[in-house]
Amino acid sequence: MPVVLTGNDLTLERLKAVAVNRERVEIAPDALERVDRCRAMCQAKIDNHEIMYGVTTGIGEFSETVLTPEQTRDFQRYLIYSHAAGIGEPMPEEWVRAAMTGRINVLVHGNSGCRREVPETMAAMLNAGVTPVVCIRGSVGASGDLSPMGQMALVAMGEGEAFYKGDKLPGAEAMRRAGVPIIIYEARDGLAAINGSNFINGLGSLLLLEMETWLKTHDVAAAMTLEVLNANMSGYDERLHRVRGHQGSITVASNVRRLTEGSPLLRRPGKKVQDAYSLRSTPQSAGPARTALDHARGIYHTELNGVGDNPVFFPEDDEVIAGANFQGTPMALALEYASLGVVTAAVLSERRINRLMNPALSAGLPGFLTHDGGMFSGMMLSQYTAGSIVCECRVLSTPAAIGSIPAAADQEDFVSMGWTTTLKTRQIMDLVPGVLGIEIIAACQARDFRETGFAPATKAVYELVREHVKHMHEDRPLFDDNNRMAELVRSGAILKAAESVAGPLD
Repeated sequence: MPVVLTGNDLTLERLKAVAVNRERVEIAPDALERVDRCRAMCQAKIDNHEIMYGVTTGIGEFSETVLTPEQTRDFQRYLIYSHAAGIGEPMPEEWVRAAMTGRINVLVHGNSGCRREVPETMAAMLNAGVTPVVCIRGSVGASGDLSPMGQMALVAMGEGEAFYKGDKLPGAEAMRRAGVPIIIYEARDGLAAINGSNFINGLGSLLLLEMETWLKTHDVAAAMTLEVLNANMSGYDERLHRVRGHQGSITVASNVRRLTEGSPLLRRPGKKVQDAYSLRSTPQSAGPARTALDHARGIYHTELNGVGDNPVFFPEDDEVIAGANFQGTPMALALEYASLGVVTAAVLSERRINRLMNPALSAGLPGFLTHDGGMFSGMMLSQYTAGSIVCECRVLSTPAAIGSIPAAADQEDFVSMGWTTTLKTRQIMDLVPGVLGIEIIAACQARDFRETGFAPATKAVYELVREHVKHMHEDRPLFDDNNRMAELVRSGAILKAAESVAGPLD
């Protein structure tokens, strides 16, 4: 079923459907009517030789340079050329498709002054599978993601390069093979195509959806560890969390209770009065990551459905207002916040791994979960691996959003660096599935040393794990196990197994 772009109701999930699952897009007819009305106003001002930033003037430090009528159209082409100045390997196609989808949704608000051919051509490219080749680096996140947006816009005019049906082709050839007509950017069209933070918004939206799956899987891993360590579950009592009032903590505690419901492992005697923080305070420590994610989702949803452009046209007022709606700062700060939450939860997971390995802390489990300690080292080095991942994630958590480097001869003297935030968050989300994967392997290994078994929901996870990672009776290389488990976490398979019994987690 196609995703209809109206400018107002694009969700993160629908964006992913287009970017990753390659669902078709359609533009709502009334949205195109808004584009036409706005263009008529813009064209009237062009015909009257009015001064409009980026339309009849240069940009950045050249914004005081007024273009002649003869220069106005050619300027849009040269603008695209000059801004396509990135560097590095090509981005994955889904990143570019996400940015294109978001940019279409901006333009069809009818506040950008472009012709309808601009969003219509982008939509045709998405539907035909023409994906511009865009270098991975070059954006400072203001005025939007100019370098990558510039490369994206090249292909619509039959230049640059594009991926089409697995081939990397000249842009004109990709468009020809796909049967998508190229366009000539008229006045305002080129700047309208590139002047927003749509790469930050597009990839960031996909990352937030990954975070949601990962954080729910974190609750699954925590539940399994709590079971095998015979945790005192009073710290997960609903009343305890509601009296403080933080929704993230309430959510995590609720999920863990559901996942451990009916657990034979948790009915054993010998519980401590209070467990260590890594067991007892998981809701209070991982719950804030949920709060951060919810906050970021709201910011990104707003951006997906807002007018991130400059200048902005108001046909009802016959007015053009130049400002800074391209700034990536709202998204940069929100994504920094959300990624800090994920890394915090990963640190917590590594500490639980340590408790599973340490015979002084593991409620009677053999050291490093091995059958013949001394002869065998068991999972000793898996905790090293988790620790190394956590250390790398801590480095990646250093905020980029405070790292402004002035550009454009100090006309653009504050930039968001939101694309750097997005790239390092991508790295974090590539790494953290490994930490949860190791914890889940360890919890399954620990369960095999217990006389009783997991709760029904976590038992379903155990059974899935055992299809991919066998019990370790004696030492073997563990890198294959770790990589397989990281992929099960990343794909959502672990979460799906748990939810098949417990129902959808909050």
